[in-house]
Amino acid sequence: MDRPRMSSSAGVWPAASTRFFTWEEANRTLPLVRRIVDDIRSAHEALQAPLERFRRLVESSREAGAEARALRAELDQRAQRLNGFVDELAEVGCHVKGFDEGLVDFYSLRDGRPVLLCWRAGEPEVGHWHDIDAGFAGRRPIPIDERDAFRNA
Repeated sequence: MDRPRMSSSAGVWPAASTRFFTWEEANRTLPLVRRIVDDIRSAHEALQAPLERFRRLVESSREAGAEARALRAELDQRAQRLNGFVDELAEVGCHVKGFDEGLVDFYSLRDGRPVLLCWRAGEPEVGHWHDIDAGFAGRRPIPIDERDAFRNA
């Protein structure tokens, strides 16, 4: 079964092909990012009920048979749809970090080192950042007077 992909920010320096954003550039992408994230969240939610049915079916019977095969085919199709949205977001240059919350990270440079600008569905703008290895728990607000500290090169 295809599994939904979430990108990883592991490592100290991102790949050479990674797009870096200024604060302003990240915010300019938000109208498109919001639409894609809405699609991701919807597709992820639509995957949950059939996934749970599949798990129950497989756990209750060693030979789940035709019903399990049909459900698995449905899950594969739904996961492919979700992965298509994740790929669409990656084409913009950002990375989904949480399906339920609609978490999205944008690589940026601050003081010459890579960091992540962080946005969550429902927020009006990209208003937080964190170190690559800090994750959501390490989010810090971006003060207005520090917005220019985030560079794309």
